[in-house]
Amino acid sequence: MTSPRFSVGLTGGIGSGKSLVADMFAAHGASVIDTDQIAHQLTAPGGLAIAQIRQIFGDAFLTIDGALNRARMREHVFADAAARQQLEKILHPLISQQTEAAARSSTGPYLLFVVPLLVESGRWVDRVDRVLVVDCPEAMQIARVQARNQFSVAQVEAIMATQVQRSERLAAADDVIVNEGPPEAAAAAVERLHRAYLDLAAKKQARGL
Repeated sequence: MTSPRFSVGLTGGIGSGKSLVADMFAAHGASVIDTDQIAHQLTAPGGLAIAQIRQIFGDAFLTIDGALNRARMREHVFADAAARQQLEKILHPLISQQTEAAARSSTGPYLLFVVPLLVESGRWVDRVDRVLVVDCPEAMQIARVQARNQFSVAQVEAIMATQVQRSERLAAADDVIVNEGPPEAAAAAVERLHRAYLDLAAKKQARGL
């Protein structure tokens, strides 16, 4: 999916503050499409992915109310690469469909796709006009995820090990927001980039006319 509209791919390591930054862009009027939120919707009770997950993995990986048991599935796929690939085969096509539908119905001046594994996927970098990385020191990532999810250091490090190294993510970036200080600092960076993106969006639209 390559949109005729100006688009930004926002990514960052776990605990970097992607959601915080995305919310700030949304407050400025950008059309934010969060693939992680879409994945949660697909795996909620009655979600489009639940029937396939039940068929492949069994009821043991669902909660009592019929949602994906994310903790149990996380532990399973981290230990079994084949299982992770099976889950991705279920989720990725559905996420892609829902993402495209959301993009078509969006009305903001530009699209902001929040993709946690944007660099890892190997597909998104060429789909968007700009790659925006939210960055912070790795020790801060670990501390934030521990506080947010009550994970152990080992659990957070295991998740981080499935993601590209910080240096590789930064190398893929067109723009970087360093989110290691107060929210006001990130907000100022978002405002500057939002103005730049509005200008780039207008120029792309003019070229397309």
